[in-house]
Amino acid sequence: MRWLIVLITLLLAGCTSVPQGIQPVTGFELERYLGTWYEIARLDHPFERGLSDISATYSRRSDGGIDVLNRGWDIEKGAWREARGRAYFLDTPNVASLKVSFFGPFYGGYHVFALDPNAQWALVAGPSREYLWILARTPRLPEALLLELVDKARRAGFATEALIYPSHSRHEGTQ
Repeated sequence: MRWLIVLITLLLAGCTSVPQGIQPVTGFELERYLGTWYEIARLDHPFERGLSDISATYSRRSDGGIDVLNRGWDIEKGAWREARGRAYFLDTPNVASLKVSFFGPFYGGYHVFALDPNAQWALVAGPSREYLWILARTPRLPEALLLELVDKARRAGFATEALIYPSHSRHEGTQ
């Protein structure tokens, strides 16, 4: 049932466009972005509801795209949930604007609009301002940095008062 909701959401919001006024990072270097990122905060959406300890791991595909593995702990079921997808650049690989699919031909936008020079944190928008993620290479960020990123997202027009901050109390691979 949950996957049906995700599919419907993607069909309705399955646009890959960049939200008006959001500028994806240029000079993007995919190799520095690959690897595991932890979700520090997000705006609510059905496909991550009820999850904690959320991470996304990105790796190169042989066709030039990116494999995506999203993982989170389902609090109610007491089990890890995973979703595998693929991503491709919308234009050139030096612009952090991609389309991501977890279901066949249906793609949604993934636009990195702020990125630490050392690729330690990122602000990511979906196809509209209803989708926002604050990601980091570690499960926690220093409070001052987190407040700075939330403010940056607020100034970009996101409803930061509605952010959800999932816990990261589990260790990867535990059941």
